[in-house]
Amino acid sequence: MDINFNKNEDHNKMLLSGHRGRLAKIKKGGGEKRIEKLHSEGKMTARERIDYLLDKGANNIEIGAFAGDGMYEEHGGCPSGGVVVKIGYVKGRQCVVVANDATVKAGAWFPITGKKNLRAQEIAMENRLPIIYLVDSAGVYLPMQDEIFPDKEHFGRIFRNNAMMSSMGITQIAAVMGSCVAGGAYLPIMSDEALIVDKTGSIFLAGSYLVKAAIGETIDNETLGGATTHCEISGVTDYKAKDDRDALDTIKNIMDKTGDFNKAGFNRTKPARPRENPDDIYGILPRSRADQYDMTEIIKRLVDGSEFEEYKAGYGKTLITGYARIDGWAVGIVANQRKVVKTKKGEMQFGGVIYSDSADKATRFIANCNQKKIPLVFLQDVTGFMVGSKSEHGGIIKDGAKMVNAVSNSVVPKFTVVIGNSYGAGNYAMCGKAYDPRLIFAWPSAELAVMGGAQAAKVLLQIETASLKKKGENITKEKEEELFNKIKSRYDTQTSPYYAAARLWTDAVIDPADTRKWISMGIEAADHAPIERPFNPGVMQV
Repeated sequence: MDINFNKNEDHNKMLLSGHRGRLAKIKKGGGEKRIEKLHSEGKMTARERIDYLLDKGANNIEIGAFAGDGMYEEHGGCPSGGVVVKIGYVKGRQCVVVANDATVKAGAWFPITGKKNLRAQEIAMENRLPIIYLVDSAGVYLPMQDEIFPDKEHFGRIFRNNAMMSSMGITQIAAVMGSCVAGGAYLPIMSDEALIVDKTGSIFLAGSYLVKAAIGETIDNETLGGATTHCEISGVTDYKAKDDRDALDTIKNIMDKTGDFNKAGFNRTKPARPRENPDDIYGILPRSRADQYDMTEIIKRLVDGSEFEEYKAGYGKTLITGYARIDGWAVGIVANQRKVVKTKKGEMQFGGVIYSDSADKATRFIANCNQKKIPLVFLQDVTGFMVGSKSEHGGIIKDGAKMVNAVSNSVVPKFTVVIGNSYGAGNYAMCGKAYDPRLIFAWPSAELAVMGGAQAAKVLLQIETASLKKKGENITKEKEEELFNKIKSRYDTQTSPYYAAARLWTDAVIDPADTRKWISMGIEAADHAPIERPFNPGVMQV
């Protein structure tokens, strides 16, 4: 190993250490005191409930762990968006589990909470996965109600999705393990089966204080909407549990009786580990996002047996396309090549840039994968499409549009890994969030933005200095440098993978070592949903 490899490894492992520290802090939710208070009430935390429910020793992945990170600080913060979402297994059946975190503002719904719940339901609907709700929420966070209540992608969409999933035959089970109030009361009752925990669970459209204020009736919450009321009088719930564990055991028993599902039929053989050491990724991936490296070396450390059948290897070299297996699943890989390459004509092409020939090759390969029913994996480290007169005259916009068209209309499941840069239209062509990847996740080394920090800061600096000069200010070299550093620092914060994950532009920031698990579980989830329409890219310029 050379010194550069060792320096890269040190840098990337430092990023990973920081990632683990941030994740550990987030997993504490509202903090130790609130966790202790929950335990004193005889309740488990959201994470404890999920851990108890999911099969021991089986893989699971967490969606949106960093949701809300650094947001709503003036309101006390909202770790993990106040809700924990995992894809895992209950009695061997792959499921989505959604659990309100009552240690965060009593499980109240912030805007990001709504967005995260909708993402969980989207995953369940796209993949026809059973979804389990562990409800413990005080309802909408009232100081921000205008950002969570009335719009199409706000709180009410949850119940619309409940109804849609029911019509699609997707299993929904809800356990009320704490508060379940106002509009939120509809979620468990729109599920297939509803459980409620005695003495701690409650369901009502309006609590006792509001009932007193509205109609003058004096009643306690337990009589109004407790477990006995809803299991023996109203008939709203189907099962009464004596405590959290009893409720979770009941869910396990229900899932244990659930029948099998129709499969999409994606190809899988016996899984094999990569022949090349996956830990080498930390040394291969450069410290700087501007540096070059060979993406094929990353691919060899992600795929079974390090075996990769490259498609059109000698053509369009700034994109790598080819077939492989990940944890036994057949996949088609589209990856940005990050080293400078030479064409047959002797021309040099920059790594990470999409040229016309690269886009043309990717379009054809994506069509092939759709024809063969092979899931697609996009490995992003892209600075964008090539610019300049030669590219424009050669039809780069036309070729880029063909690639975007193929990605948009692809019917096989797509999975996107943001390894490094994810800039501008390159993000779109390489299946960014707007193009419906089943899962999209980033490594700690990722950057997502319209353009790189230094480039953007120079453009923004020109605008700002011009504005200040118009106001009569004298811009010295020192002042210009100070402005540049200030602008770049602000922009760099926004390009961070954690900034993106906080807003659910990605589903997670993960250790590169977990990439195979995420893709494998994602394809397994997608295998629950047979493809119902043919690949039709529509009209494209030729």
